[in-house]
Amino acid sequence: MDTVIETSHLTKRYGSRTVVDDLSLRVPQGCVYGFLGPNGSGKSTTMKMLLSLIRPTLGKVQVLGQPMTRASRRGLLRHVGSLIESPPGYGHLTGRENMRIMQRLLDLPQRQIEWAVDTVRMRDQMGKRVRNYSLGMKQRMGIALALARQPQLLILDEPTNGLDPAGIEEIRELLRSLASSGVTVMVSSHLLGEIDKTATMLGILSEGRLLFQGTRAELMAASTPDIIIESSDPRSAQSILGQQLDCRSDGRTTRITNADDGSTAQAVSVLVHAGIDVFEVRRDEQTLEDVFIDLTKGGGL
Repeated sequence: MDTVIETSHLTKRYGSRTVVDDLSLRVPQGCVYGFLGPNGSGKSTTMKMLLSLIRPTLGKVQVLGQPMTRASRRGLLRHVGSLIESPPGYGHLTGRENMRIMQRLLDLPQRQIEWAVDTVRMRDQMGKRVRNYSLGMKQRMGIALALARQPQLLILDEPTNGLDPAGIEEIRELLRSLASSGVTVMVSSHLLGEIDKTATMLGILSEGRLLFQGTRAELMAASTPDIIIESSDPRSAQSILGQQLDCRSDGRTTRITNADDGSTAQAVSVLVHAGIDVFEVRRDEQTLEDVFIDLTKGGGL
């Protein structure tokens, strides 16, 4: 099975408001799929449709090679772990009691429960009532409940909420480890730096529409970072090049937007012909956040 999640024209409307718009996702097996988007972009709604928690208005969902329907839902979800929005669990019970409920419902061996608890480093906290947990501890507990069934697919919505930097690093390493062992992980987040360090595939959502899907390298290659020119007279360079190119100057350098290699070579030639010495030409370094902001403002690649 090469594709663990596949959607076709997935759409969700509430009255006249479209929350998810004609979404076609492809999540390969064994990857960490980073699902990025601003708050309100439709990430959580999409994940709920993948899990059959809400019904699509239009479109189809296929999970683990099978259509997700009312008839198949129960069988498929035995192989899927999830943490969507608020962490699960009964607050008046201890962590251990919550895990025991999961164990009995799914008839899980004790070793799987212990593995899940140890994986999220919660063994010393299992005797406490969940209502006394910090938000970070509740997140860990939710992930342990999702892991207990040893899923083939793990779907996590903002799993690092409430975690300190050390906890975030632990979750990052956990997701990488799970993917390397063959588990497919789909994780949503607005923390672009964390996704950038974890995901091997990216999907970027804005206003319910998929703006990009592919590897980080493909995303960075598809974007066009600014050209920065250092010269003997940056303001004159901006004045000359601004007649044909979108450029600006900060008094030290001249920055050209959306210039391909041909435009860059022509710009250098024009400056040299005008008697302006060109000392350096380079492309601005871009982070995932830079590309994300460009995408969500500009409507995609």
